[in-house]
Amino acid sequence: MNIETNELDAPFAAAPDTRKLDIRDCQKIIEAILFAAGHPVTYQKLGEVLDRSEKDVKDIVREYMEQYNATDAPLPRGIMLVMFDEACQLCTREQYGTYIREALGIKRGGNLSQSSIETLAVIAYNEPVTRAFVDTVRGVDSSYGVSSLADKHLIEPCGRLDVPGRPILYRTTEHFLRVFGLSSLQELPKVENSSASSLLQEKLDAEVESTEEV
Repeated sequence: MNIETNELDAPFAAAPDTRKLDIRDCQKIIEAILFAAGHPVTYQKLGEVLDRSEKDVKDIVREYMEQYNATDAPLPRGIMLVMFDEACQLCTREQYGTYIREALGIKRGGNLSQSSIETLAVIAYNEPVTRAFVDTVRGVDSSYGVSSLADKHLIEPCGRLDVPGRPILYRTTEHFLRVFGLSSLQELPKVENSSASSLLQEKLDAEVESTEEV
């Protein structure tokens, strides 16, 4: 990236002039911000930079995403623009994962154990759930797996079940969606003949980002 350090750290740098930005300008700026960030950037933050409402930014990103991700685009890309509920991000395309892993020396499967994958699958396909529910489905104690997934920010507490003892409920996070290359849980692979954990493992193997962040 052609950005000088002193430009980023300059305490008295002038604010960007957004008065004459058209939609195309906004799209280019959003692309540059997402590329430089390397992680999801909220529509609120983009709106602050572009002096536009969150709704306007979402509309701009949605329109740009359709053009950006089109397979018949004039300039084919190895990356894609992904939208989440509150943010958006640039990600590599799944089909190029093998080449990226080989070039960067990244191992398959990330750093999740089989037990963690099983625990995560139970939560993702049934959330929100308690740890006791996960234990029942798996038939073994899942306390370590739940704790490990929470430490990796793949799951998070989301309240308590209204029963005696009020156990903690868990759900997957936006980081989980990023790692598995999903925009929402509705994009999870359908469970038919395969187990949920094997489907998640296949999805994890296909996502280069998971090997870098999990």
